[in-house]
Amino acid sequence: MSNSLYDFGMIGLGVMGRNLLLNMADHGFSVIGFDKDTTKNNALEASATPGTTVKGVPELATMVQLLQKPRRVMMLVPAGKPVDDVIESLLPLLEPGDVVIDGGNSHYTDTLRRVKYLREKQLHFMGIGVSGGEMGARTGPAIMPGGDVDAYEKVRPMLEAIAAKVKGEPCVAYLGKEGAGHYVKMVHNGIEYGIMQLISEAYSLLKAVGLDNDQLHKVFADWNKDQLQSFLVEITADIFLQKDDKTDNRLVDMISDKAGSKGTGKWTSQDAMDLPVAIPVIDTAVALRTLSGYKEERVQAAALYEKPATTINTPIDTWIQQVHDALYFGVLISYAQGLAMLYKASEELKMEIPLPQVVKVWRGGCIIRSVLLETFFNAYQQSPDLTNILLDKEVAGLVQGIATNARTVIAQAAQAGIPVAAIMSALSYFDAYRTERMPTNLVQAQRDYFGAHTYQRTDIAGTFHTVWEQH
Repeated sequence: MSNSLYDFGMIGLGVMGRNLLLNMADHGFSVIGFDKDTTKNNALEASATPGTTVKGVPELATMVQLLQKPRRVMMLVPAGKPVDDVIESLLPLLEPGDVVIDGGNSHYTDTLRRVKYLREKQLHFMGIGVSGGEMGARTGPAIMPGGDVDAYEKVRPMLEAIAAKVKGEPCVAYLGKEGAGHYVKMVHNGIEYGIMQLISEAYSLLKAVGLDNDQLHKVFADWNKDQLQSFLVEITADIFLQKDDKTDNRLVDMISDKAGSKGTGKWTSQDAMDLPVAIPVIDTAVALRTLSGYKEERVQAAALYEKPATTINTPIDTWIQQVHDALYFGVLISYAQGLAMLYKASEELKMEIPLPQVVKVWRGGCIIRSVLLETFFNAYQQSPDLTNILLDKEVAGLVQGIATNARTVIAQAAQAGIPVAAIMSALSYFDAYRTERMPTNLVQAQRDYFGAHTYQRTDIAGTFHTVWEQH
């Protein structure tokens, strides 16, 4: 056995686990990984930077024995039962004070249960969201840790070293108690769903006026130099240039329109309903992925229903600017809804999620990084207790400037029969949110009429019921 002990251990040496370990090793930490698959252990050691300390072992007990105390062990295994199985196999090997981290996409309710379970065994458990894909893991992801603050201090130097950096600051911070890390990652993924759906709608609006892939590339590349600058807009520009290796076409035109999903977007919608908090752009994005799966039915419906004869006759340059503003508007609202959900969840679930830190972490490394997050960061620095980012004066100024073009685009799309459900949903939410008196008084009257559900009045405090007259 080696007499030099390792700083950090990783269970699961798939792409993400291996890349995170190599990233740590590049920053001067000695790391050890465990995987039953010896080819993965060999791949870990083979891909290490010369001069770094990296080891792969095929036995869990060996890895644990070779770790410095208090031991710091991270799992990157599929969510659900595999995480519980790994915890059970670790328990006999660990000692009080050791730190166990789940870096996968676990549901936060599972994380809450595991925190409590391991606390009884005098072990620290942390749920950490990691975003940035395989490249981010290797070169600098955004890291969203939650759980025990003492445990965070034990792993903070490593996490700060490997995280993406923006203006010299690491994109990692303690994001709250218990299951906060996985909760923030879940909402991050919900916002990601929303923005991806919005971008796909902008794409269809630009294709509708005849833009080809080269022109689409240029439009998105230009947008990535202004207020829309973000990782998702940047990769979208790249996608349009990718050639297909099986035909003479561009790859994007050969990809099926049936989209898959891993479930984190759905979790965001489900949890928002439970809180409750309104996140209709994210809900719509989840629903549209589901609808994309009805391919056979959509083919039948397309033959059954005629498309409106209306086409978009706006000059192309004007249309591109209007679609730009509609997308920007939708993206802003998608963030606003996700952040409002974090505010509400933090209160209801007593997780103490610091929103200024959340947007700061999201500025680099993660899939939803964008220049807009700087604006939000400024807003939260001025008012950390902002319930909704739309209540900030600077954000309000941005929204006022682009809402008109969003309305124009939606009206044109509706006339031409082009589905833009997420952009429409963003506008409906915005209009309802800024409406002082909604027509929900009628809903309250209906509920009382048929079910004696009672109602409140505008002039007298209290709860009332009326025996409604039938006319």
